[in-house]
Amino acid sequence: AQGHGAKGDNIYEFQIEFLEPVEPKPVCRVTQRQLNITVQKKESNWWERLTKQEKRPLFLAPDFDRWLDESDAEMELKEKEEEKINKMKIESRVPKDPFKHLKKGYLIMYNLVQFLGFSWIFVNMTVRLFILGKGNFLCLTDSFYDTFHTIADMMYFCQTLALMEIMNSLIGLVRSPLIPAVMQVFGRNFVLFVILGSLEEMQSKPAVFFVFYFWSIIELFRYPYYMLSCIGIEWKPLTWLRYTAWIPLYPLGGLAEAVCIVQSIPIFSETGKFSLGLPNPLNVTIQFSFLLQIYLIALFLGVSVNFRHLYKQRKQHLGPKKRKMK
Repeated sequence: AQGHGAKGDNIYEFQIEFLEPVEPKPVCRVTQRQLNITVQKKESNWWERLTKQEKRPLFLAPDFDRWLDESDAEMELKEKEEEKINKMKIESRVPKDPFKHLKKGYLIMYNLVQFLGFSWIFVNMTVRLFILGKGNFLCLTDSFYDTFHTIADMMYFCQTLALMEIMNSLIGLVRSPLIPAVMQVFGRNFVLFVILGSLEEMQSKPAVFFVFYFWSIIELFRYPYYMLSCIGIEWKPLTWLRYTAWIPLYPLGGLAEAVCIVQSIPIFSETGKFSLGLPNPLNVTIQFSFLLQIYLIALFLGVSVNFRHLYKQRKQHLGPKKRKMK
């Protein structure tokens, strides 16, 4: 190595003949204050001394923070062997799942189908937005007003299929918690089938475009991530997008859903649709529009709960890794 010392720049070198064979490729790491060279033994056994020559070279000094005597070394090897044996015992106790490959195949196909479905929605909406947007403002707004009639069938399919995510979590097919899955799937399906699907007046609202667009963008990262996880592949850019893109998109999606609900309240009040009349002397009727106002509060509470859950997941996957002390 070349270094600068009291006598200026010089070439420094040394040679050590070890007592027993070592791995031919040492690991070198350069820091601001020193050069660390790690040499691995070919066989993990105790050496009486470091070098073949009995007298230790003058330039060598032991690092007592890492020093092990013979009893410590034997204890360390014994602990490693016991840990290995215990791991094998635990693995042998776990019953083998005969349907493991079938379950994995199902999860891969499910995530692939959902990814293709939401990709179709995203690409279709994006192409329509750019093609129609090149005309004038009226053409651009037409792409907003016509979103439901163009995209609804595919969105119905994807969101109905999403009910399987609740079942997958319920039977333990995936490790994701049940409550966030239920809140997201039923919340979206409520907006899609009840608010938008049952009211023709709502289907031409520009807010529908933003609801569908934010939903599709989020799923473009989520489903490929889960699909690759099924086969043990992790692509770091996709992982980062999976646990980062939701930060702006999830609140925006919740806000777009809230706008749709607010716009639908006067329509439900005028038509009395889904209102419930109770058979009693006072003829009390529970207005569905009143229930929607309560649901708005639940919507924002649900967004905060899911936001907290996703934030914990982000810290777990993208946060600093804790190093194990040896």
